[in-house]
Amino acid sequence: MTKRHQTLGEYIIENQNSFKYSSGELSKLINALRLAAKVVNHEVNKAGLVDILGAAGEVNIQGENQQKLDVMANNIFIQTLRNREIVCGIASEEEDDYISINSHDDNHQNKYVVLIDPLDGSSNIDVNVSVGTIFSVYRRITPIGTPVQMEDFLQPGRNQVAAGYIVYGTSTMIVYTTGDGVNGFTLNPAIGTFYLSNPNMQFPENGKIYSVNEGNYIHFPQGVKDYIKYCQKEEEDRPYTSRYIGSLVSDFHRNMIKGGIYMYPKSSKAEEGKLRLLYECNPMAFLAEQAGGKASNGYQRILDLQPTELHQRVPFFCGSKNMVTKVEEFIQNA
Repeated sequence: MTKRHQTLGEYIIENQNSFKYSSGELSKLINALRLAAKVVNHEVNKAGLVDILGAAGEVNIQGENQQKLDVMANNIFIQTLRNREIVCGIASEEEDDYISINSHDDNHQNKYVVLIDPLDGSSNIDVNVSVGTIFSVYRRITPIGTPVQMEDFLQPGRNQVAAGYIVYGTSTMIVYTTGDGVNGFTLNPAIGTFYLSNPNMQFPENGKIYSVNEGNYIHFPQGVKDYIKYCQKEEEDRPYTSRYIGSLVSDFHRNMIKGGIYMYPKSSKAEEGKLRLLYECNPMAFLAEQAGGKASNGYQRILDLQPTELHQRVPFFCGSKNMVTKVEEFIQNA
């Protein structure tokens, strides 16, 4: 039973027994992410006042120009998780390889790995548009007491034990799931505490918003073009409204509240799609399904895909269940 105005800390303590691996470790892990989120929030909010806007002058493993806030957020989350000594490994969208962590005391006894996109939508930083953090948590599958291995990270999304995002917008929110529904917590900046503000979040089955970069329309597969035309057609319940921020966290968050679909298909410019399976698609798909929505690559459930590499990209369609089913029909019948 969720109670409004409950703090995130109180919620974690009260609900940790509903989690099937109730040892307290996952609760400590969520608490560590909460702390890092507050630090990043503080930095994002003063971005225009200090020299952390703009490019850092480096290119990440994705071939993208890193922003200064990308680097800062990456360091904050990695250091916070490392200092708490509660994970055995971390993979970040900003790092070439995974990071193995050996606590001084436990000799690789920790059971969880975290995969993270430290600052999603960072191309929007300089223009003061909402950005976010996405995280995904798995139990390791290699033997406890040994160093973490690549296979601990290359697990299908259905194995996630927790996932969520932090949106740094007009208010800062943590939205997460441990496989028992989705709840949102809003930061009260005056006292630095997250409060339960959006209990039991749910995607409407149908929506009237489609979110896609229509500037790439000419490069999309025919089925996606057909679906966009369907969205724009004058019918009883259409045309739908086009809303695209360019920050996955923000677009997903709006669509979950209002009803809609987010699409990042493959294209002639990006044959595999652009979004990362492990850092973006899997955690968002887990959240979507826990909130009554759906996530697909156009042919298959995202959470059933078997990852083959750390920075793998896939096409992504996610949101209100009936809308995702409809775009799948157009793709498969094209």
